[in-house]
This record gives sequence, structure tokens and C-alpha cells, in this order.
Amino acid sequence: MLRKSISVLTLATLLWSCGGTESADGPVIGVTMLSLQNEFVVNVADEIEKKAEEHGVKLVLVDAERSALKQVEQVESFIAQKVDAIILNPCEVEASSPAVDKAKAAGIPIINVNSETNSAPDAFVGSDDVEAGRIAMRFIAERLKGQGNVLIMHGYMGQAAQIQRDMGAKEILAENPGLKLLAEQTAQWDRSKAMSLTENWIQSYGNQINAIFAQNDEMGMGAIKALTEAGLKDKVVVVSIDAIPDALQAVKNGNLDATVFQNAVEQGGQALENALKLIRKEPVESRILIPFELVTNENVDQYLR
Repeated sequence: MLRKSISVLTLATLLWSCGGTESADGPVIGVTMLSLQNEFVVNVADEIEKKAEEHGVKLVLVDAERSALKQVEQVESFIAQKVDAIILNPCEVEASSPAVDKAKAAGIPIINVNSETNSAPDAFVGSDDVEAGRIAMRFIAERLKGQGNVLIMHGYMGQAAQIQRDMGAKEILAENPGLKLLAEQTAQWDRSKAMSLTENWIQSYGNQINAIFAQNDEMGMGAIKALTEAGLKDKVVVVSIDAIPDALQAVKNGNLDATVFQNAVEQGGQALENALKLIRKEPVESRILIPFELVTNENVDQYLR
């Protein structure tokens, strides 16, 4: 994936160095992704690349490496290169907003994919992260019969998914006074950080832990590893979000209690399709939402490839 992205970037750079892009070569779209170390984000990027190839679109796909500052600079570079449209997978709600403002000021259509910014792009393609948080915490409430201690593992603080998944989860906590929020902390969407955080929680709370809501599957998998090594996995309900292949297999094996399916293929594909519509000055919806779906052992086979 990374080698492929670099080769696309190199191709585009060569085209510009030889006198800029030509309309006969098809449109050029700049794409900046939150982190190409994150499996779900990579899945979205892969689908953008696939659709671009189908439509004869040249991509300049770059990795923001979780830095909103770098992401804004990448968009400034896209503007200088006069791309035809920009797809932004924002690092942060607030700090990535200048990227949207700069693109719009330059008259370049911009689409946010998967995550939102305070500044409104021309279109947003993603899913309702508040609902994802509700789905995950509702499953925990049902499994615990409304009684027990819950830990929440946050993603990268300030990113839309982190904020909104937290909102949805806490709505359900408020409806279930028998559920106690024991602790909450970020593991930055990262598997190894989640494992370390879970180890710390086990030291602090031990057998008091009844459930962990991890805001993405990478963190959920890290939590499971720590719980398994501590001999606590069978005593703790773990739910996460995204339905990446590792998580689906973990649900199938009974290690992960549930995940919430987020459709990377639809998000990536529709982001590219709608960017093309904006380039052609065709109408697009301002918010294109793809539903989340709860995945448990009962229906996981539908999602396994």
C-alpha cells in the first residue's frame, strides 16, 4: 500500500515537472489520509486508488502521519499544484479545518472522508460515529444486563470519530445508571498503546473490570491481548468499531464479543465518485452517510471474506 502510494505521488510529480497536468490526461485529485499505519484508513485509501484507476484519475495520495499541521501543509501543496479536487481524511476536527478553508478559498472542491472538520467541506462521505458509539455501548449494556463497570478507550483526542463515538457511548451510559464508567483514556487508535493501557487498567482495577469499549478495532485487539495474558478475557466484555479482518476473525473465534462494521469500501469509493461529480460541477449531497452495523458471533460469517 505504501509503495503503491509513493509511486502514484512520484508519477504525479514527474507530470508536473514536465509542464503541469493536462486535461487530456484526466483529472488529478490530491488525497491526504490521517495515517497509513491504521488498517481501516488503509482500506479506505485502497478503495480510493481502485476507483481512481477505474476512472482514469491521477492521484497524489499522501500520509499525514496523524499530524494536522502536516495535513494542512499537504493541502497547501495540492493547491499550489492546481489539483482538480481534494479528498481529506482529517486528523482533527479543529486543527485540520484550515485545510478545508484554504481549498475552498482557492476554488478547489474538497471532500472529507470518514472524519469531519468544523469547517464545512463541499461534501462529507462517512458514517454517523455517534450512532456507532450508541451501538457499541448498547451491546455492552445488554450483555451486562445494565449492571457493571465499564472502561472507555479513546482514539486520537480531538478527532471527530473520537468525539462522536464518545458522545454516543455516553448517551447509553446515561440511560443505564447501573453502569459505572470506571476510567477513560486515549490509546490513540493504536494496538500496542491499547495493550499497555489495558495492562495499566488491570493493575489498577483487576477483577472490577466488566467491559471495555475500544473506539476502534486496533485498540480492541490490543485490549484483548492484555486481558488474555492476564487470564481475564472470559470475564470482560470487549466491543470495538470498524470490523477490520483481525477483529472479524476475533469475533468468529469468540475472543472479541462484538465489533461495529464501518464500510471502508463504500466510504472510499463514494469519496472518489463524488469528487469527480464536483469536478464536473454536478450536484452532490452535502452529507453522504453509510450505516454502521453490529457484528456478533451470530452474523460474523456475512462479513468475513
